[in-house]
Amino acid sequence: MADIVIMPKLGFDMAEGTLVRWVIAEGSPVEKGAILAEIETDKATVEVESTFAGTVRRHLVEEGAIVPVNTPIAVIGAADEPIDLQTLLGKGALAEVQKTAPQSAKAEVQTEPVASEPTTPAKVVTETVTKPDRQQVVSPEEGQLPGGVRATPIARRIAEELGIDLQNVMGSGPKGRILRTDVESYKSVPIAEEERPSVPGAAISGEIPADRHIPLSRLRGAIGRRMVQAKQTVPHFYVTYEYDVAALIQLRTQINALLPEEEKTSVNDFVVKAVALALREFPNLNASIDEAKNEVIQHGHVNVGVAVAVENGLLTVVCRDADRKSIRHIAGEVRGLVKRAREGKVKPEDIEGSTFSVSNLGMFAVDNFLAIINPPEAAILAVGSAQEVPVIKEGEIKASLRMKATISVDHRVSDGAEAARFMQALEKYLEEPLRLFV
Repeated sequence: MADIVIMPKLGFDMAEGTLVRWVIAEGSPVEKGAILAEIETDKATVEVESTFAGTVRRHLVEEGAIVPVNTPIAVIGAADEPIDLQTLLGKGALAEVQKTAPQSAKAEVQTEPVASEPTTPAKVVTETVTKPDRQQVVSPEEGQLPGGVRATPIARRIAEELGIDLQNVMGSGPKGRILRTDVESYKSVPIAEEERPSVPGAAISGEIPADRHIPLSRLRGAIGRRMVQAKQTVPHFYVTYEYDVAALIQLRTQINALLPEEEKTSVNDFVVKAVALALREFPNLNASIDEAKNEVIQHGHVNVGVAVAVENGLLTVVCRDADRKSIRHIAGEVRGLVKRAREGKVKPEDIEGSTFSVSNLGMFAVDNFLAIINPPEAAILAVGSAQEVPVIKEGEIKASLRMKATISVDHRVSDGAEAARFMQALEKYLEEPLRLFV
């Protein structure tokens, strides 16, 4: 008997998701565990694996549709098996499917159940499509995308609003995928040479572009709601500390000299390990608050969330049991998590379950900043850049590599004295980095 694939719940607070793209086409075979579709949640675009093996007989949801969790989205069965949607789904679910079903499924759900003819997989064709200023090889998978163009949903919406033909836009995302920034920076009518100012400071002639109204992405909207909630309901306080990281930077340089390029460590890998070890000593900061039960939960696992900048905002990926892993292991794991996050290929476990978070803007030469707590966690550490600054040592002014970090803490869970002691505990790991290896 055929199996029904439902919209999965990819997070404890997920109520609905957008089906961004079908990876497996109708009529194509699918193995259990193979990537079936890409689902966009409030947090990320997640690759959803098939829980069944067989042939994808029907897509019940069209690309771009917003679908509540547990709603049927596809039918998987044998290639020559008769499909009776009304029997499989029931009348109630059948009516819901009609709202988001693609044309291929609507024709069937609106008539009496019929036995499907065996489907034959489409002939594989690869062609070269020539576009202005570029050539792109379109695979059979990509050829099924709207207009034969790989683009994010928000990029399509913006292009439609601005009247931009996506065929003319160069994509900077994975596999040439067109991102929102690609559409926003695209100019369909470049300024002619004679219109360009010949004198520095001269005004540019030509029509002033109109205001652009860009809808918030699901991720950006979710970030906004959560951060407003955090700032309004969580009483933050902050403690800033400055660390001498000369020994850490020197040790990292020595370690990286022994590693291949693809395995080199970052300063943030050392910070994640140091934070995880310090949290062992301060379980009250490796905690979350349960307001319903009016209790603080001190977690046994030390799962450090790492903030990652992605196309439409910020995503936190999770390095689980970071206190039990080597720095090299942490580096490889976080590198893989960040790559999947930026390619839109995260799994639910990649972004759920952090017990403490680290946000590092050191790569942007930021001196220090304050981060907003990620509920229900009790704290987050904001890390600045390592900078050479003058300090007074033994009565003399000397150069020293210093790095500032600021912890934001929920005052309902902890207080300033405990946060200060935690920052002091970090000092012994960051200023004596050999402690991270013993």
